[in-house]
Amino acid sequence: MESEQLFHRGYYRNSYNSITSASSDEELLDGAGVIMDFQTSEDDNLLDGDASIGTHYTMTNGGSINSSTHLLDLLDEPIPGVGTYDDFHTIDWVREKCKDRERHRRINSKKKESAWEMTKSLYDAWSGWLVVTLTGLASGALAGLIDIAADWMTDLKEGICLSALWFNHEQCCWGSNETTFEERDKCPQWKTWAELIIGQAEGPGSYIMNYIMYIFWALSFAFLAVSLVKVFAPYACGSGIPEIKTILSGFIIRGYLGKWTLMIKTITLVLAVASGLSLGKEGPLVHVACCCGNIFSYLFPKYSTNEAKKREVLSAASAAGVSVAFGAPIGGVLFSLEEVSYYFPLKTLWRSFFAALVAAFVLRSINPFGNSRLVLFYVEYHTPWYLFELFPFILLGVFGGLWGAFFIRANIAWCRRRKSTKFGKYPVLEVIIVAAITAVIAFPNPYTRLNTSELIKELFTDCGPLESSSLCDYRNDMNASKIVDIPDRPAGTGVYSAIWQLCLALIFKIIMTVFTFGIKVPSGLFIPSMAIGAIAGRIVGIAVEQLAYYHHDWFIFKEWCEVGADCITPGLYAMVGAAACLGGVTRMTVSLVVIVFELTGGLEYIVPLMAAVMTSKWVGDAFGREGIYEAHIRLNGYPFLDAKEEFTHTTLAADVMRPRRSDPPLAVLTQDNMTVEDIENLINETSYNGFPVIMSKESQRLVGFALRRDLTIAIESARKKQEGIVGSSRVCFAQHTPSLPAESPRPLKLRSILDMSPFTVTDHTPMEIVVDIFRKLGLRQCLVTHNGIVLGIITKKNILEHLEQLKQHVEPLAPPWHYNKKRYPPSYGPDGKPRPRVNNVQLNPIAEEREETEEEVHLLNSTTL
Repeated sequence: MESEQLFHRGYYRNSYNSITSASSDEELLDGAGVIMDFQTSEDDNLLDGDASIGTHYTMTNGGSINSSTHLLDLLDEPIPGVGTYDDFHTIDWVREKCKDRERHRRINSKKKESAWEMTKSLYDAWSGWLVVTLTGLASGALAGLIDIAADWMTDLKEGICLSALWFNHEQCCWGSNETTFEERDKCPQWKTWAELIIGQAEGPGSYIMNYIMYIFWALSFAFLAVSLVKVFAPYACGSGIPEIKTILSGFIIRGYLGKWTLMIKTITLVLAVASGLSLGKEGPLVHVACCCGNIFSYLFPKYSTNEAKKREVLSAASAAGVSVAFGAPIGGVLFSLEEVSYYFPLKTLWRSFFAALVAAFVLRSINPFGNSRLVLFYVEYHTPWYLFELFPFILLGVFGGLWGAFFIRANIAWCRRRKSTKFGKYPVLEVIIVAAITAVIAFPNPYTRLNTSELIKELFTDCGPLESSSLCDYRNDMNASKIVDIPDRPAGTGVYSAIWQLCLALIFKIIMTVFTFGIKVPSGLFIPSMAIGAIAGRIVGIAVEQLAYYHHDWFIFKEWCEVGADCITPGLYAMVGAAACLGGVTRMTVSLVVIVFELTGGLEYIVPLMAAVMTSKWVGDAFGREGIYEAHIRLNGYPFLDAKEEFTHTTLAADVMRPRRSDPPLAVLTQDNMTVEDIENLINETSYNGFPVIMSKESQRLVGFALRRDLTIAIESARKKQEGIVGSSRVCFAQHTPSLPAESPRPLKLRSILDMSPFTVTDHTPMEIVVDIFRKLGLRQCLVTHNGIVLGIITKKNILEHLEQLKQHVEPLAPPWHYNKKRYPPSYGPDGKPRPRVNNVQLNPIAEEREETEEEVHLLNSTTL
């Protein structure tokens, strides 16, 4: 009978096989990257490690993954707060998935009892689709609002529409009958600030007044943006993607996806883009969409009470954010899969696609740009590319990789300097200085004065008969044969002038983007990187075009480029360069190619894009494998274990576990020999977030693991709700309470909060396997044992510190096999048996404990990093 009860409670020894009976890949935790904080005090200590354990099945004691499913069943009623998480803590992926399976079983078992239970079951089944639908609707609506407001405020720096104040420059002149083809942007309804203030439309006075007003509005918008961020929502600054990656990996940052952050980020994103700073709104739109997903998830208990399920919604929300940022629903799904998500089951893939679809549909319905497109710089090309052009495309990929490597190193160095100097204490001043320098330098150059999205649009656009840009100022050959496409022509003075201006704009964008990304306003990196690549690509495209025109008899042009034919498309080079530079910075590959492909609407240019993006990634990886988001995660100390990194060293679990030789002994609990006062003293005297529970001080065999938070909550709850619980009450973690004297106070049973199957490894387990286990199972920590006796603990923080040390040191050669048989962890005596413990106090070592040779001591010290 007892074994049957244990079987139903998930403690049966053979129930490990339950993992193989999971109904879907959603139930197998194969990609959860659980993370740890290097900076916060809460997670800094779990037996010299990090956040405490939840529940993990073990390969060594036969414990079941379902043991946490009935974590609270042994209590008469659940203890409020047990199983929840504090701020800056890591979630327990395994426990959260077990809780969700138990909830699902409970709903299925009751749905046939009544119509109400059946309705609740249907509501639970459809809640996932409802929450992603609401997220997509909100994301699309907010993106349209941001686009319209940013365009209007950007044009406000130059003038105002008197006939309708809410119109931007382009909309103001739509209904005018007095515009000309050459000066289509000039109409009586639109007044510059010089015309309104001094009554002059031309001349030096007009130029100076427009210059002053441009700087005034830029500084005003930047100051208002940084002030709102500083006062109301400090989390609204930056791109948000590094933090989103950290949160999706299992870390909790309270308020980062809250309503105040959403509101302030939406407002300040418009202000930051309108200020003319070298930043974009595409990255922050992912943060905005994730805020929407987080807020709507609280409407559904299925997601509000389960942190792992909530992260499935956030993955779908990030796909919706990229969908409205670039008008690329499929690219958004791939971006979520490739760049930000760690746990991405098939069901989340479908819901991400649906959320991206809904968001794109809403944005298309709003039509913020008036061109029936989702983005301003949508283009279509009709000229095919030729094999020779792969060479300049690859050169653009090399430039993108070099730009990415330079930007990552320069920006991280500047951000690190900002953190370590007094300059970082004055974020408002920094934003004002950067905005002032940007405005002063940007105004004289028409290409830097433009909104960055409009600049990309002009660079992407191919020269046609209706184009009046100086980039299309070619000398027309009247004797050329009339064909449908405009043939390659010699460049005019306007083109050469534009090239010089673009070269200056390229230098300006490179320098200012380094100093802008990371300031305390919403700042995306997608658009500035694409602008830099588009400028370089357009310059290369014009150069190749002119080379083909003047040297069409060269063998590389003779076979496919005839005189008077349209051979080269400079706009295509701009698009390829934009993709290469963005790939060099972010190290995205598949999702980036699909996003740019959706921007162009044609499959014909997939090969040039793939060649440039892969070249960019290879060149960038030659200087460092980290993308800009991973670099900022490491800079900010976010607890993130990157699944892309490879562990190739030969250290063992005993080399990394805590306690070390010079550390205090391992703090443990006994299953029935400690009092409430003993546990409270242990909690008060230590800062660990969890404690192994052993059978007794004599046997020291592992029983389970208890969380510090759960212990505190359970003892406080017992003092309030149970009579007779005092400091001298015996605490029992065992199944049966031991016999106590009659005069003893009432014992406190805490077996319900005990993790009966913590994940364990032996002391000789290679760290390569341990790191892989942490990555794929989302563990928060695992215990290190020897023949069932607990020796120490390895937390995610220990692994991160170990990886960082290995990067800074050259690993010594692996010690010989017989060396590992001689050495013992510090918890052992000279005979290889564990030393006796009294609770958490380790007895003094025996005098003849260590008898290693000098060679062994040297090997031990060199391999224990």
